[in-house]
Amino acid sequence: SFLYDVRICVVIYGQQFVDKQNPSGFRGGMFDYWKHSHIMSKSGDNTSQLKDNIEYRLPLSFIGNLFGSSFVEAKLNRLFDFRHRVTKVESKIFQEKKQDMKILVVGSRGLVGTDLVSFLKHQGHEVVRLSRSKKASDTEEVITWDPDSGCVNEADFEGFDAVINLAGENIASKRWTPAQKEEIKQSRVDSTSLIANALAKVKNPPRVFVCASATGFYGDRPDEVLNENSVAVKGDFLSETCVAWEAACKPAADVGIRVVNTRFGIILSPKGGAMAKLLLPFQLGLGGQIGNGEQVMSWIALDDVVYALNYVAQNETISGPVNFSSPNPVTNLEFTKVLGKVLQRPTIFPVPSFGAKLVFGEMADALLLSSQKVKPTKLESSGYEFAYADLESAFRHLLGK
Repeated sequence: SFLYDVRICVVIYGQQFVDKQNPSGFRGGMFDYWKHSHIMSKSGDNTSQLKDNIEYRLPLSFIGNLFGSSFVEAKLNRLFDFRHRVTKVESKIFQEKKQDMKILVVGSRGLVGTDLVSFLKHQGHEVVRLSRSKKASDTEEVITWDPDSGCVNEADFEGFDAVINLAGENIASKRWTPAQKEEIKQSRVDSTSLIANALAKVKNPPRVFVCASATGFYGDRPDEVLNENSVAVKGDFLSETCVAWEAACKPAADVGIRVVNTRFGIILSPKGGAMAKLLLPFQLGLGGQIGNGEQVMSWIALDDVVYALNYVAQNETISGPVNFSSPNPVTNLEFTKVLGKVLQRPTIFPVPSFGAKLVFGEMADALLLSSQKVKPTKLESSGYEFAYADLESAFRHLLGK
């Protein structure tokens, strides 16, 4: 970030607010002077325009301008292009909002949960976290539970419009030993069962229970186009885990709660997951395809995960399994080439299949070498519009390129 100590100094409700760098602050900032005016004006019956006015002065006078102005201008252009793009998308979602909701989020501190909580709050929803512990920095309401011991207070689930469950052990954090595989499975199935049984017993249950799942449900299917009606495969660890995970929601469905199982594809974000692990070698020019590069990757940008979770929570016509993946899956070779193009780096260092298996063991077959051509049939047929449907636009957005 450019700025380390910025204070809002002017607020005119519905019109503008102004923030300035505090030059005498403890951490200061990189500018001698910075003033940012956010100006909002009506441009139609249901539309408005946001204008950003930036005034700044670089340190070291002439020398600062000579060596820093082009860098700063380019950085600011990318920054505000990103901001305006996100603001436009999220303003449209706000305009289409059906109702304000009180939402309980489980797994709120993970990759998806962190962004989801922020987005829902900005959309005007009341958000409560279900967490193992409460942190001193928590400013919103937090309900604690102990899923390991099966302890949860059923009364805590009263009064919510929606419950979104994202809890589960990171499948790529450790090598898949028998103990780790059991932890991956039980962290999903047991916690979901605990929540679903609690929801089934409350007097005023939520209207919808949205529970994470994964496209791992389908197993390795290189020759098929997969939609929500495609069946699972037997003998595959991830597939059997997802089947049990989704089945754990049954107590909630049995009492009439609308249940949505969100089958996530590969979630793209520089903040975590597969993309974050790939960035460093690709930025160093050491990236390349994995195996023969022909395996199909069903991916989705983190932004679309968040937007689609909000969408299915509010859309009462959607229930059951829903594929959360871009309508444009790609081969691993295509994925490699596009990431290299966006980063402006060569991609000439392939990872052979045996090398991936040597490093990652069984995990390599399931996460790196398996092929799934998944289509988001339910989302598309219901009218959901992907913000980032093609891979290059997703990478450029996520990486500020």
